[in-house]
Amino acid sequence: MTDSSSLTLTATRARAALDARRGIVRLHAEVLASLGIRAGDAVELEARRATTAIALAADRHASRRALYADDLTLGNLGARDGDPVRLGRASLAAAERVVISGPATAAASVDADTLRLALLSKVVGTGDDVSLLPIEIGQGRSETVAAARRTLQNTLGTGWATMVLNVVEAQPERSAMITADTSVRWEDEAPASIDVSLPRIGGVANVRRPRPPEPTGGGGAHAAERSGRDRPEPAVRIEPARQVDHVPYDELAGVRIPAEELRELLDLGFNHREVLTVVGTDMTLGVLVSGPAGAGKATLVRSVAAEVGASVGEVSGPELAAVEANTAAERLRRAVAALAEPGLLLVQGVEAIAAAGRRTPLGTMFLKLVEEVLDQGHAVVCTAADVEDVDAELRGALAHEVVVPMPDTDARRELILHFTRGMRIAEDVGIESVAQRSPGYVAADLATMVREAGVRAAMRAKAGGATALQRSDFDAALEAVRPSSMGGDSVELGGLTLDDVGGMADLKQTLTETVLWPLTYPDAFTRLGIEAPRGILLYGPPGCGKTYIVRAVAGEGHANVLSVKGSELLNKWVGESEKNVRELFRRARQASPTLMFFDELDALAPVRGGGTDGGTADRVVAALLTELDGAESLRDVVVVGATNRPDMVDPALLRPGRLERLVYVPPPDAKGRADILRASAKNVPFADDVDLDAVADELWLYSAADCAALVREAALTAMRESLDASIVTMSHVMRAMERIRPSLDPGQLERLESYAEGREA
Repeated sequence: MTDSSSLTLTATRARAALDARRGIVRLHAEVLASLGIRAGDAVELEARRATTAIALAADRHASRRALYADDLTLGNLGARDGDPVRLGRASLAAAERVVISGPATAAASVDADTLRLALLSKVVGTGDDVSLLPIEIGQGRSETVAAARRTLQNTLGTGWATMVLNVVEAQPERSAMITADTSVRWEDEAPASIDVSLPRIGGVANVRRPRPPEPTGGGGAHAAERSGRDRPEPAVRIEPARQVDHVPYDELAGVRIPAEELRELLDLGFNHREVLTVVGTDMTLGVLVSGPAGAGKATLVRSVAAEVGASVGEVSGPELAAVEANTAAERLRRAVAALAEPGLLLVQGVEAIAAAGRRTPLGTMFLKLVEEVLDQGHAVVCTAADVEDVDAELRGALAHEVVVPMPDTDARRELILHFTRGMRIAEDVGIESVAQRSPGYVAADLATMVREAGVRAAMRAKAGGATALQRSDFDAALEAVRPSSMGGDSVELGGLTLDDVGGMADLKQTLTETVLWPLTYPDAFTRLGIEAPRGILLYGPPGCGKTYIVRAVAGEGHANVLSVKGSELLNKWVGESEKNVRELFRRARQASPTLMFFDELDALAPVRGGGTDGGTADRVVAALLTELDGAESLRDVVVVGATNRPDMVDPALLRPGRLERLVYVPPPDAKGRADILRASAKNVPFADDVDLDAVADELWLYSAADCAALVREAALTAMRESLDASIVTMSHVMRAMERIRPSLDPGQLERLESYAEGREA
């Protein structure tokens, strides 16, 4: 790093399309401040290799621990999603000379002046991949940028925006900014068109000027091209693939069953072909390994390959999809040609290049390559988060499927023990307890959580405190690191339990039996030969704490809460809504134990046949019924719905086996209102003349939310009198009652109570 001030963040693939392939990374504003830089300054990044990028501020919801970068920047770093990246301030220098290589069509059509304009203000280093997309920050598009765009559009067509080039030479070699005075030129000899047919192992590459073969160790396709490269020779002989770093097979944690399944397949195909001959059959070693992102699929494959003595060639699907098709084909061909016998081609994130229902030229070429590699006797192992996202024809070529499940409590304990084996841990830390409190965490999440706990322990030790990891370190780490399997739909529990819910003893007992027992004691149901309840419907007037109770139940059972939004399910296109429902339940199964919470269920699943939305809601209801009754088990998943209008929910959802328990959540009585006032006012300095029990008696038709708002308004009333106020009096409460009026409707209450009585009868 060029500056003593540096940080280590986690690489995170950016979603902002406007930043893609422009050499931009996004950082939290506090990270920019801690580095002493402003938005638009350059930062030096280092993972498996070093590169430089322009730093901009991420949005306010961004993580302080994340570095948001696109596939091109991650490739230049040799990093993938979740890898640590060290960063610091960069000292820029004007580039004297930059030599670029790229597709023959670009080299022949784009002159040096246009190339320099397209790359103007970009910060590059030798070996970096760059795109022709210009950097446009702050001041809008200049005339020079617009002119370069028009020229590229006229000469290369629309493909110029996706074209990726490589910096063969830069002076200086790192952190070189291309200016109007920089000499930019194409490499003397342009790359030839790629022949995607595969040479036999040990043959010579069938290209005029290939790059050196990729090492198969971590760093992926981009990082492999850059170590020690000056200029490619006219022809090179493919070197055997090197063994990648791997976790020893005996030390694999949390994935023993799928690892053994894959080991048996590869051992049979590589080392015991004679058994197949005796039996009179044959097999190809095409394997699709599926499982949630971060579950350790690639780690598993590398360890198993080392166990059976296979060399590994590794490529990344997202990185291949980010570059021009010919370049991607070249990288694939080189990775295969570098395999020694027996060889295994590992393709991570294969859905990026062979997606279901979307055949591309790269996907067609990849399918042909897979068939040829399998014909040569090698193995092809592809990883994907969900097999449904993978092209059906490719799934047919990959004859075997291995599933890496979401780690259960035992697997999480193994993983935490593995990640903490070199750490000092205090005696009060219970690894079993940490494992139980981390449902939905995959291996990558647990590694991040342990690292976070370690950082907190190191900061304490730096200040002269205890050096061993304490229970508080893990508590804080679990709060800071959320399970990635839940995406952005998890609900923060805030440490709530049923003890925080005042009164409502009957309701809490019903929720305990219907929600907590299936999540906490699933084996008890199996032992007694009965199925656990699938779900429950909470109904009652608005503002009476239905969502609050759900959070408390989930906190009691240490479960993930998946909050379902209407916009996430409803889609006007035929088939999309049903697909969204299937994906939602798949995520819930992966992150189990999970509590799926459908708020305002009457809007998501209304009575069928009366809608004016073209049947979208009817299809959502049908998909929900299929998932609740489906052949795929909902073990450790409980569905909870909430509504103010239970009569408008489709009756088919409310029969036994679905949302079979209907529970009325009534408005709080006087005692309940007093409990709510006390809970809301636990940090409010009330005067001695404030009698909350007397106040609660006056709050007829006030919901739980109204009671909480009343306390807040009383404190604000005191502040309006004086910003130096230190106490809230009864007069403030009385004036607040004049402002905060009850929100409950007597007519609605009567209808709901009548509905509840009818269900009980």
